[in-house]
Amino acid sequence: MGLLFSLSGCTQVFFQPHRQLIDTPTRWGVEYENENFQAGDGTKLNAWFLPAQGAAKGTVLFLHGNAENISTHFRSVVWLPAQGYNVLALDYRGYGASDGLPTLQGVQMDIDAAMRHLLTHKNVNPQRIVILGQSLGGALAIYYTAHSSYRANIRALISDSAFSDYRQVARDSLSHFALTWPLQWLPWVAVDNDYAPLDAVAQISPIPLLVIHGDQDTVVSVRYAHLLFEQAKQPKELLIVPGSGHIQSLESPPVREKLTAFLRQVLDK
Repeated sequence: MGLLFSLSGCTQVFFQPHRQLIDTPTRWGVEYENENFQAGDGTKLNAWFLPAQGAAKGTVLFLHGNAENISTHFRSVVWLPAQGYNVLALDYRGYGASDGLPTLQGVQMDIDAAMRHLLTHKNVNPQRIVILGQSLGGALAIYYTAHSSYRANIRALISDSAFSDYRQVARDSLSHFALTWPLQWLPWVAVDNDYAPLDAVAQISPIPLLVIHGDQDTVVSVRYAHLLFEQAKQPKELLIVPGSGHIQSLESPPVREKLTAFLRQVLDK
C-alpha cells in the first residue's frame, strides 16, 4: 500500500492515484470494454469490464489498492474471465480516467455507482455479484458491504490484504522509520476513522465473507486479517497464505483454486 505519512497527515494520505494508464487486459489476451458512469454526486467514473469466457457464472466487482490505477492492478483478476466470471474493475474518483479527487466518503459513492451500473448491465445477472477488494480496496469493500443499499445483490465479499483500522495502519507506517517514529500520535488527531472496517465487519453477515492475507505481508500486517475475522460473524472463512507478501496471494494457483471454489460455493446456493 505504500503509505507516505507526513506532518500534514490526514486521511487523504491513503489515496495515491495515478492518471496514466500503463497496461491493458488486451496485452494479456483478455477482452475488455471501457465503461463510464456517474456517482451520485455527478462525478464521472471509468471502469473496465472483462467479460467471462463462455456463459457467465457470476460477476466480480474488483476494488483495487490505494496507489496507481486499474492498469496496474487488474492483473490480480485478469485470470477470472477464463474461469467463467465477469470482472468490473473500478477506478475510484481521481484515479486513471475517473474525474474528481478521492475521499473516503466519495469513494463509497463510487462503489455504489459501480453496483448500480452492474445491476443494469446487459451481461450481468444482478443476483450473482461478488465484491473482491485488495488492500485499501478490501477495507473500502468491508464498510460498503456492511452499509450498502444493495446488500440483497451482493452474494459474497472477498477481502485480500485489508487492514482493520485507518488510524492504526497509519501509525504502523509511521513506526517503520526513525524520522516519523515520534509522530505515531498524529493519526489519532488527523485521520478520519469513521469508515473503519473493524467497526463494520460484523454487519456483513449473513453475506459470506472470505478473508485472505499473506503471512509475509510487510505493508499490512497479517494480524489485521485475524482481527477482522474474529470480529466478523458467520458465514466466514480465513485463508492465510504461507510465504505471500502484500496482495501477492492471488498469484498462487492453489489460492486461485480456493477462491474459485469459494465463488462456486456462494453462487450455487
